[in-house]
Amino acid sequence: MAGFEYRYMLNGGNHPVIKDFYMKDTETLTKGDLVNIEVGEIDLAVTNDTDFAGAFLGTVNPDDERDTAHARTPGKVAGTDSTTKVRVIISPDAVYSTADNNDRDAGATLDISGATGAMTVVATVNADVVVVEDKNTNGDPTFVLLSQLNHYLARR
Repeated sequence: MAGFEYRYMLNGGNHPVIKDFYMKDTETLTKGDLVNIEVGEIDLAVTNDTDFAGAFLGTVNPDDERDTAHARTPGKVAGTDSTTKVRVIISPDAVYSTADNNDRDAGATLDISGATGAMTVVATVNADVVVVEDKNTNGDPTFVLLSQLNHYLARR
């Protein structure tokens, strides 16, 4: 499991809030990548970003999910700056799971790391995410919540 997969709402709700955005850069995004808001558009998140939005879900127009040979690439888009419209989970209390081979305690902070399609968590310097469930078996996923200090909605 690469990336961040939506699992549940910390508040007990049934569904996260999903919003459409234009991509800020001409770059590739993969379902499960965390994204950041920059000037009202989304960009692949990196550690220490200050306006995290949530997880990338896919494009608004499924035809945008094609490679250069026009073959379908579901969940992956080579988007164009200010042209490609994508869907993103924006709920500040959305909990995600990610692959991580370390024991984790609830309340621990971690950083995000990795390129598109390969994002995960690493030891913290910037406290991008917070672990929400104790994890005692290395093979289990780690459940995290975006840091409220860096979520674009929680900061407004």
